[in-house]
Amino acid sequence: MSGRDLFRQPRRSGRGATLTLVFASVLVAGAATGSLPDTGRRPDSGEARSVVPVSRPEQVARAAAEAMADGKSPTEAAERVVSRSGDRWAAIYSRGEYEEFEEALDGRYTGVGLSARRERDGRIEVTGVASGSPAAGAGIRAGDRLRSVDGHRVDGRPVTEVVSLLRGDATDAPAGTAVTLGMERGRRVWSTTLRRARLSTGSVTERTLAGGVTVIRIAAFTKGVGDAVRTAVHRAPAGAGVVLDLRGNSGGLVTEAVTTASAFLDGGLVATYDVDGDQRALHAEPGGDTTRPLVALVDGGTMSAAELLTGALKDRGRAVVVGSRTFGKGSVQMPSRLPDGSVAELTVGHYRTPSGRGVDGTGIAPDLEAEGGALQRAQTVLSGLGAEHRPD
Repeated sequence: MSGRDLFRQPRRSGRGATLTLVFASVLVAGAATGSLPDTGRRPDSGEARSVVPVSRPEQVARAAAEAMADGKSPTEAAERVVSRSGDRWAAIYSRGEYEEFEEALDGRYTGVGLSARRERDGRIEVTGVASGSPAAGAGIRAGDRLRSVDGHRVDGRPVTEVVSLLRGDATDAPAGTAVTLGMERGRRVWSTTLRRARLSTGSVTERTLAGGVTVIRIAAFTKGVGDAVRTAVHRAPAGAGVVLDLRGNSGGLVTEAVTTASAFLDGGLVATYDVDGDQRALHAEPGGDTTRPLVALVDGGTMSAAELLTGALKDRGRAVVVGSRTFGKGSVQMPSRLPDGSVAELTVGHYRTPSGRGVDGTGIAPDLEAEGGALQRAQTVLSGLGAEHRPD
């Protein structure tokens, strides 16, 4: 399980405006979601398991309003209703958390620039350090062990709690505030004090491998990712293959996932979804590159909006999917404001791939299984596609 010191959650359509629909994915670092336009567990194999929430938005809102009238916490009342609903994706978020999530989806967050995961023995290992971040400036590197944050031991804690400590969520710590980390590297143990900073998520990175293959990695679908992918595709050597690396992608803005699909499709269906039985559809924009050989890399951490994109590229015959079965998060959440400004999310529907396949509870199986050496397998696949690849 891994996490980064940012939280990603749904965004509003505007200040004071009605909240848009979202696809939500519970993560160890918070929640990653994707906003849908108002228009238009690591799963076992087998049939998709639909979530039918018992609670409805109006029930949660009523419970919150009654609690506030009685001088009680509306958030706690809403949480009780949600906990009894049977909706595994339902959640309640404070006003502050929601605002932070919106900023993160804009590609910005306050933190020190660490990515981390909890090992099986409970230890917290640094898995990545953002370039130019406070953590990078302090010489922290991947493979180091994080022992403590401001004196709080982190071994055995959920990564969500570690992330919260790094960000200073308990005190709403702004950029510039200090945080002291206890670190370990081999036999060396030390502490270092960093200043939190406003950082960019850097959701899209690209690199060119020998032979001209371009690897485009998408960490999450934050604002602007779709256009960044389009630009990366245009920069790729003419006729060369592309590896779209979606491993560990926890989701994000579905509008950005659709824009990303548009970079490889010439219009057409990306996904369908229902909201309380009302069927809707998402379509790609015309004009994408439909001839360049394409492989999508996925794994058990590929979730939500990333699965929506994977399903579209696979079903439309546009990409060969390599890796392992994706997470299986295919439900739709509707967020609504509570009287105290917090936000409740409840499942209201599910989405399907262009062929009509459900994703929730089953995920998407790759065309070719590959655990270790997945990137090398992707390169082999691309070398075999070449002139044989044709648009859908």
